[in-house]
Amino acid sequence: MTHRKPSSLHPHKITIGKRDRVFVLTGAGISAESGLSTFRGAGGLWAGERIEDIASPRGWHRDPERVWRFYSQRREKAAEAEPNDGHRALARLEEQLGERFFLCTQNVDNLHERAGSRNLVHMHGELSQSRCDSCESEPFTDAHLYPDASTHMRCECGGRIRPNIVWFGEVPLHMERILDELSRCTLMLVIGTSGVVQPAASFVHWANQHHTEDRPVRTYYVGPEHPANAIAFTRVFEGAAGEILPTLFHLA
Repeated sequence: MTHRKPSSLHPHKITIGKRDRVFVLTGAGISAESGLSTFRGAGGLWAGERIEDIASPRGWHRDPERVWRFYSQRREKAAEAEPNDGHRALARLEEQLGERFFLCTQNVDNLHERAGSRNLVHMHGELSQSRCDSCESEPFTDAHLYPDASTHMRCECGGRIRPNIVWFGEVPLHMERILDELSRCTLMLVIGTSGVVQPAASFVHWANQHHTEDRPVRTYYVGPEHPANAIAFTRVFEGAAGEILPTLFHLA
């Protein structure tokens, strides 16, 4: 795939026209700027932990105490974190664009909401919610910490209450809405994600498939490193989201 040239009117900005519909995908990189650990690498959330033990249905059924201990620690860290300038820049953009803006985040923290974002979905669930592992009851807001088995809760149906997190082997949430927004967007902005984890890594390709002469699609990436799918983007902006996003947009 060849790169489409960005507008030369503002070569260091992303120009958003009056008819553009903007789809934003964010990953762990934007939360890392608020002090929340990413998953992989030295010091990552999974350092010293096997993914299958703490982020899979099998691990949950084998040792729910270990799983809840891990997510309780994450709840503590997320509560201490504050939105950064990248989160706030996206909230301002939503305020300017209204219903033409849609945010899909892979992150399970609530930093986007705390920055002011409203039109968003969490495709991997929300850290501040729990749900039953057996019945179809709705997830509920839950900020409790569960350090040991004596603190665990049960549903009315008898099932265990688990974190409302999408684990490996489970289907991401809100996919119908996400696919609909991807099919309608004319501008896609991907922030702080590796371009490796599926299905999110394919979103830019799906957006590009809707590119036509009558309905062009531009795709941009912002992050400290080149993503694995960099070739799919119109342009890559290397750097921290909190430094780049506040001055990146030009509304035509």
